[in-house]
Amino acid sequence: MSKGLSLHIGINQLNPQFYNDWNGKLNACEADARAMQKIASQQGFETNLLLTQSATRENVKEQITQASEQLQPGDLYFISYAGHGGQLPDVSGDETDGFDETWCLYNGQFLDDELTLLLSKFEEGVRVLLVSDSCHSGSIKRGEIAEKPEDEMSPDGIGFRKMYPKEAFLTYRTNRQFYDNIKRDIPNPLPQSKATIKSITACRDDQSAADGKKNGFFTSNLLDVWDDGRFQGNYEDLFKKIESKMWWKTLWNGKKQQPVLSGEGPNLVTFEKPFQI
Repeated sequence: MSKGLSLHIGINQLNPQFYNDWNGKLNACEADARAMQKIASQQGFETNLLLTQSATRENVKEQITQASEQLQPGDLYFISYAGHGGQLPDVSGDETDGFDETWCLYNGQFLDDELTLLLSKFEEGVRVLLVSDSCHSGSIKRGEIAEKPEDEMSPDGIGFRKMYPKEAFLTYRTNRQFYDNIKRDIPNPLPQSKATIKSITACRDDQSAADGKKNGFFTSNLLDVWDDGRFQGNYEDLFKKIESKMWWKTLWNGKKQQPVLSGEGPNLVTFEKPFQI
């Protein structure tokens, strides 16, 4: 019988010590992580939850590494992230736009290349589902810093899950050696993943993901469509319904947030039923 493990990360506030005195306060990321954990638990996953102060670089890497050592062909690993998305200057030259996309974990940014490297350690035949409600999350790989005023609000007046250019620049300048060393220690080119990976993310790389009063804008629409497990259809059907809901809700203010569905690997045809082990 196939096994399912899951990791759910939600960060409502960053440690300013690692972000040049910026705390990146958000409202609904912990709630998003708990909501994704509830879905996973109902589907029979063994779940792990990392919230704010426990969502460190070390803990995230340890959880994913342990899963890669435990899971066998046919098993499923479900990772969800809710928090700020950031960008760092690419020092190795493998990004066409000159930036690495990141997750802003509690005590430092986690590069897309670090995630890709960890996922490459899963065995062939393992499936990995990635759900990310963060800015610059289209591929968790490439994008451009979209310059927007810091007082711009999301549709419900809460804000966006992005590290704005000023904070991104100052954080990198203050911690440049730390991040450059991480990048230089990562193989270039990165090893190709043997696992089959499917991802649903909150927005394109050049867009911002809205926070919310109860849940993030993307997560709230995913939960509406999922309907506490009553949804019928495959990942493509789920994605289209989420996309449609988000499109209609953003028509009135013109602030588009378009989710992204992607997949790679040899066994995508067996990876069709949402959240099913």
